[in-house]
Amino acid sequence: MALPASPTREFVTGLPKAELHLHLEGTLEPDLKLELARRNGVELAQSTVEEVQASYVFDSLASFLAVYYPAMDVLVTEQDFYDLATAYLRRAAADGVTHVEMFFDPQAHTSRGVPFADVVNGYHRAAVDGAALGVDARLILCFLRDFSAESAAETLEASVPFADKILGVGLDSDERENPPSKFGAVFARARELGYRLTMHCDIDQVGSIENIRQVLEDIGVDRIDHGTNVVEDPALVEVVRERGLGLTCCPVSNSFVTDDMKATEIAQLLRAGVKVTVNSDDPAYFGGYVAENYVALVEKAGLTSEEVVTLAKNSFEASWVSDADRARFLAEVDAYVEGYAG
Repeated sequence: MALPASPTREFVTGLPKAELHLHLEGTLEPDLKLELARRNGVELAQSTVEEVQASYVFDSLASFLAVYYPAMDVLVTEQDFYDLATAYLRRAAADGVTHVEMFFDPQAHTSRGVPFADVVNGYHRAAVDGAALGVDARLILCFLRDFSAESAAETLEASVPFADKILGVGLDSDERENPPSKFGAVFARARELGYRLTMHCDIDQVGSIENIRQVLEDIGVDRIDHGTNVVEDPALVEVVRERGLGLTCCPVSNSFVTDDMKATEIAQLLRAGVKVTVNSDDPAYFGGYVAENYVALVEKAGLTSEEVVTLAKNSFEASWVSDADRARFLAEVDAYVEGYAG
C-alpha cells in the first residue's frame, strides 16, 4: 500500500465512501433556495446568497430546526425535489461518494399541501439519474418525531404504493419529549412492510442513553443515527459492537448543535471496534459535505490513514445494500488504496 503517512485532503476526498446520514432538505444551498423561491413565487426575507447564509445561525438542535423547516417552503413541485437531490448528488460524487442512503421528510411537505407523490417521485427520479454520476442512491423516509405517532402511521401507509422506491424508514427532528418508544408501533408496522429501520439518537439530548437503550432493546433498529453518546454506557457499546450496528456520526454538525465535535468519542468507538461512519447531516447549513467531515475528524482526533480507510469500509458494511454490492464497493476501496500514489 502507498498510504500517506497522515491522511491528506486529496486522499480522503478520492477514497470511495458511502454516506448514510444525509438529509436532502439539509442540502438546500442559498443559491438554490433563492432560485426556487423565484420559480415558485415564494417571498423570502433575504434576497442575496450572503443574506441567506447569514440567516443560518443556530447553537442548538432546536434553534437549527427553527431555521431549517421554514426554508423548505420554497420546495413546491416534483421538479424542485428533483433539482435539490440532483444538486446534492453532483456534490457527493465530487467527494468520492459511490453509494448514498438519503433521508427525506415527507411530513414537512405534505403538511404544507405538497402531494406525497411529488416528493418521493422527484427524489427517486434524481436517485435513478445519480447512476450517471457514479453514485448509487437510495431513499430513507423519515418521520418527524415532534409530530404525532398517528401522523407517522398515516405517512407510513401513504408510502406503501411507493415501497419499491424506499429502502427504509427513520426518525428525526426534535428529540425533546419525543422518545423512540412513542413510535414503537409505527416502526413495528414498517418492519412488517419490509423496510429497514434506523432512528436518530441526537448528541447530548435529555435522556440520550435511555433513547439509545430503547432503539436497541425495544425497537430493534438496524442502524443508529448519531448515537455517539453510547460511549457513556460500556454495556450498550458492547451491544452495538456485538450486533455490528452502524453509527452514522456527523462531526461537523455536532460542533454546531453542541459545543463539541465529539471527535474524541467517535475515535474511541472506532478504536473499540464499533462500526462508526462519517457523514455530513445537513451540509448546506453546517458548511461541510462528507469529505470535509472526514478531514475535520482526522485533524481533531489525529486519525491515521488506516483508520480513515476503516471508516470508509464501515460505511459500506453498515449500508443496506446487497451482499454482492457490498463486496463490490469494498473491493473498490481496496483498489483505491492499493493504487494510491499521492
